[in-house]
Amino acid sequence: MPHPVRQRSRDALLRLTDRWHLRKRGRSLIVLLLLLLTWSLCLGWGLAQAKEPRAIAPVAQPLPASTAVQPIGTVDAIPKGFKLGQDIYLENCASCHIGIPTQVMPTETWRQLIQDSQHYGVQIQPLVAPNLQIVWQYIRTFSRPQSADEDIPYRVYQSRYFKALHPKVKLPTRAGLSSCLSCHPGADKYDFRSLTAEWQNAP
Repeated sequence: MPHPVRQRSRDALLRLTDRWHLRKRGRSLIVLLLLLLTWSLCLGWGLAQAKEPRAIAPVAQPLPASTAVQPIGTVDAIPKGFKLGQDIYLENCASCHIGIPTQVMPTETWRQLIQDSQHYGVQIQPLVAPNLQIVWQYIRTFSRPQSADEDIPYRVYQSRYFKALHPKVKLPTRAGLSSCLSCHPGADKYDFRSLTAEWQNAP
């Protein structure tokens, strides 16, 4: 049988330990809540900064002549990464006829044209690697997809994209590459945005 004085001492010690644990638990809970509040405030402040950035006063400086924006002659602006593909395309295609923008014909038409040695009745040397891959990357990126129910157009007048790029323009029944110059005087330089005076203000 335990000694009564020792038993009371043990009980008192247990009560003190329980109070100490309760206080410690209470402190832990308060510390946890303070940490959570601090974290929430920091997160809220960070999100407010991201949503409403501080205004920076613009500094007006003239652009150097070397960074002046060049006019776009083609249908789409060509990023530097595709410029080599465009240059090789023009070197191979625009040396015999006007190089038409790749956007005028569907991708499948271009796939057939760059692989075929018979080019509209003329025997040509098809492109080979690596130029073939470089030109194909350029063409595939800037040409348009073909509808599943659409025949592959091999002439510009057959292409629905050619027609879409010429809204409200009465074209000859069979518009060809030679007819481009009548409205686009810079077409021989791959500039299809420059128009003759008659078409400058056309709808």
